[in-house]
Amino acid sequence: MKVGFLHSLIRKDEKFLIEEFNRRKNVELVMIDDRKLSFTIGKDSFGLDVVIERSINHSRALHSIELYESAGVKCVNNSRVATVCGDKLLTSIELGKQNVPQPEVRVAFTEESALQAIEEMGYPVVLKPAVGSWGRLLSKINDKDAAESILEHKTILGSYHHSIFYIQKYVEKNGRDIRSFVVGDECIAAIYRTSPHWITNTARGGEATNCPVTNEIAEISVKAAHAVGGGVVAIDLFESDEGILVNEVNYTMEFKNSIATTGVDIPAKIVDYVLLVGSN
Repeated sequence: MKVGFLHSLIRKDEKFLIEEFNRRKNVELVMIDDRKLSFTIGKDSFGLDVVIERSINHSRALHSIELYESAGVKCVNNSRVATVCGDKLLTSIELGKQNVPQPEVRVAFTEESALQAIEEMGYPVVLKPAVGSWGRLLSKINDKDAAESILEHKTILGSYHHSIFYIQKYVEKNGRDIRSFVVGDECIAAIYRTSPHWITNTARGGEATNCPVTNEIAEISVKAAHAVGGGVVAIDLFESDEGILVNEVNYTMEFKNSIATTGVDIPAKIVDYVLLVGSN
């Protein structure tokens, strides 16, 4: 089987996957650097059975997947998953359609309507860019003075990232959240991410420890994965008084800190799934 490996930088996550692919018999791994790619629409013939997407840049990842798929190449994850997970607003819509529990979310397009939405929700809230990752550009807003200041800053900055006000009700998570990993129809592992800061991402210094995969975690994780289109995804979960809530779904998941932590061979699970997709 010929597997395309679409990447930007080769991080530890990608090294683990490359090593696992190279251990498999009858697999030819073709490295594809998205910084050197060019496509000729309607004329490309790649000779690949499947592409695994590991790009860091969302727009490159999404458009590359769409171009490969237009040429008949299967991708993990596919373009629907990348489109939905790459935009928090679209993710919230799809989770809502499938009745997946999530924190209250409101969306506004002007300073005035955003401030009104925040006041109606009640403080604190979290303001997020619709497109973004690694816990960047998040703002926890505790009062009206902070809301007015942050909304004004975002409006003046003026870029696409700042023109859509995605407002999420703050969930008190007592210093930790959960990241679960779903491959196909199975929640294969989960970790707690613990930090004294309200942002618990491991990219921002959160400490990873093993989280037992309970029936509740498995059920909501798989349901969230299916809501966005399935495949290989990581789910960020909050433990709340109302039960477990889905915060976000990530389609180019990082797992390097979770292999030893959980005792699960995550790269092997991912490679198994990619080869299954490529063979169907």
